[in-house]
Amino acid sequence: MSDQNVRNAGFTPSGITGGSLASSLMSHEARACGGGVPSGGATSTLQEMGARGTTHSSGYTSSGISGGSRASSTMSQEATAYGGGVPRGGTTSTVQSI
Repeated sequence: MSDQNVRNAGFTPSGITGGSLASSLMSHEARACGGGVPSGGATSTLQEMGARGTTHSSGYTSSGISGGSRASSTMSQEATAYGGGVPRGGTTSTVQSI
């Protein structure tokens, strides 16, 4: 994943771009969570990366998730919470797809 991909999706240093994939994801996640976007969710994770320009060190790569990275930790926590699998549309799969 590159910083440019994250910014192109609408996660930027100045916030989420209106009408973008990022704003759509934020809206969907907020509705699913009862009106708020959870800390550690896909929207907040991607926005943090977009604001800081830190995708290169996160562990989400075009070859998959790097062992021992922040991404692998997120994936492990999510899999544990869901009984062993990473849910489609969850933080790990959404961030990895972008």
